[in-house]
Amino acid sequence: MSKFSDYTFKQTTKDFIEHNGFIAPTPIQQKVIPLVCKGKDVIGISDTGTGKTHAFLIPIIERIDPSLNEVQVVITAPTRELALQLYMRAADLSEALKGCRVRLISGGIDKNKQNTTLRIQPHVVIGTPGRIKDLFLEEKTLRIDRASLLVIDEADMTLEFGFLEDIDAFASKMRKDLQMLSFSATMPQGLQLFLKKYMHNPVTVKIEDDTHISAPKIEHICIPCKHQEYHEKLLEVLKGFKPYVCLIFANTRSEAAKVAQEMRDHGYDLIELHGDMPSRARKNAMKNLMNLDKTYIVASDIAARGIDIKGISHVISLGFPSEIDFYIHRAGRCGRAGMSGICYSLYKKEDENAIRQLTNKGIHFQYMNIKDGQWITLKDKNKPKEHKQSELDKKVSMIVNRKKKTVKPGYKKKRKQEVEKLKRKAKRAMIQEEIRKQKKERAIASQIQKRGHEE
Repeated sequence: MSKFSDYTFKQTTKDFIEHNGFIAPTPIQQKVIPLVCKGKDVIGISDTGTGKTHAFLIPIIERIDPSLNEVQVVITAPTRELALQLYMRAADLSEALKGCRVRLISGGIDKNKQNTTLRIQPHVVIGTPGRIKDLFLEEKTLRIDRASLLVIDEADMTLEFGFLEDIDAFASKMRKDLQMLSFSATMPQGLQLFLKKYMHNPVTVKIEDDTHISAPKIEHICIPCKHQEYHEKLLEVLKGFKPYVCLIFANTRSEAAKVAQEMRDHGYDLIELHGDMPSRARKNAMKNLMNLDKTYIVASDIAARGIDIKGISHVISLGFPSEIDFYIHRAGRCGRAGMSGICYSLYKKEDENAIRQLTNKGIHFQYMNIKDGQWITLKDKNKPKEHKQSELDKKVSMIVNRKKKTVKPGYKKKRKQEVEKLKRKAKRAMIQEEIRKQKKERAIASQIQKRGHEE
């Protein structure tokens, strides 16, 4: 179905879609929504920004019954930021479906307060695996054992952080006929084994976007730091362009904090997002991201991963990450939805191997520098040197590639003889040239020696 108007949704679902301004489903929504509505277990594989969240939120609003005082849907996310992002998007459910209660259950929120609010059970729970497990199995204030749907968002990241154990702990105490949905960018082996344990004949929906990173609308520009620190070079680079939204990636939390402070000291208003920030500051940062009221965002890979930030025109990478795929995730944040984007990568000597690996993956880097606010094009050190074809090679090529209307017996032998003759001729010419060169050198040496005697 090419338009949402083609679906036979309830009026509340139609109101939810209209409230969000959706006209047509994205490719993953087009494939996933009918499957979820039919009760199928689904494995969705696609990148951030492809519409995964509403691929499960839209079917959820179809099935929620506000008259039942019980948890009906559980949605997990591996980080507080991602859980908050999901919660803020799902908050519209309450507006479209009167009486629908949606609760955020995650770390960074006072557990006693959460226990108090759970005297009345929510219909939809969105949170981090660890806190959901605690309130369900230990505190016993959150009752998710009757929920009929479990959604694991950013499942590969959940595995990477070791949180699948928490999900395993509470999923094993849920309904036997539990419908499960898993969404992620990749499908590692460990995740496959986990999903196999709980899913019943799952349907895999994979949305390919392999061309996005090497699309001509994204420019990849390498900028050498030489003797400068990343934050020093960054301040120079920021003077060379005016972004709509600029996302700056640091390899560590401490580097992100340092860069953010340096930028503030130089008058830049920004959003800072990394794991070393207090819970309240991280929550405020997420709200600012949703409102998009700042031009510059400084983040670590882990904190920003999975978070969908609209309108990014520029990405700056402070060095290259140890995981090469992280660079692809970074650069892929710009140039979305038909827009162009530029990814600047500040690099040092130790980053050159990463650049070569990415070049081998098909990413074309331009080398540039900035001086007094002006961009200067540098020589591409990874570009292979052009091989000039010699006159002999040209003549041999002409003989080998010569086309004949009719091929006579012994043609290949004759062609081989012509090539050998050319090579002998070239070799004689080379020897003669060497002899002339030596004669000339001896004559010059003799003249120098003669002048020495005369003096």
